[in-house]
Amino acid sequence: MVEGLIGKKIGMSQRFDDDGNAIPVTIIKAGPCTVIQKKTREKDGYAAVQLGFVEEKGVRRPARPQVGHFKKSGIPVVRKLQEVGCADAANIKEGDQVLVDIFEIGETVHVVGTSKGKGFAGVVKRHHFAGGDAAHGSMFHRAPGSIGASSFPSRVVKGMRMGGHMGDERVTVRNLRVIEMDKDNNLLVVKGAVPGARGGYLLIKKGRFGATGAS
Repeated sequence: MVEGLIGKKIGMSQRFDDDGNAIPVTIIKAGPCTVIQKKTREKDGYAAVQLGFVEEKGVRRPARPQVGHFKKSGIPVVRKLQEVGCADAANIKEGDQVLVDIFEIGETVHVVGTSKGKGFAGVVKRHHFAGGDAAHGSMFHRAPGSIGASSFPSRVVKGMRMGGHMGDERVTVRNLRVIEMDKDNNLLVVKGAVPGARGGYLLIKKGRFGATGAS
């Protein structure tokens, strides 16, 4: 069985349980995906499949190597490709579709995405430094302070927390429970938040727990 699916974040909403408590959820368009290429243990040393996320608008002017790569699967060139594990890759062929019904309601999933980019940020925002006194004469409000000793080691040590590029990183949120599923529209509703902005691509992977496991 294919162990994951490519999706697209639609946005957040909420659901209510039997006691009237609000549950934050994220709605994801999970698939449809098509098998573009497969990897087998005999040929490649591991078992996996390369999935392509099928969208309404494909690549407008694909390059000839891209067209050749997609020719075997029988679908036009797509924007998003992702390789996921598959124990029985030998029994799958190019062109097979993978849909949202590989998941079950109550199952836990891991969601991988790219976090929102924040640009350059200082240490207070980026690393949650407390900052200095807010008094008018302190002259020390949001500065990082000392970044190392002078005589020894006479350099800034690796890993020093400083200002810099914040966000736009690969983030994995683990063990999100599947709340709802709409097979007709390829929608997956999971409890909690997932990384990235609306419209961002996601990789949804099967979690360690099954439909009856604890999250």
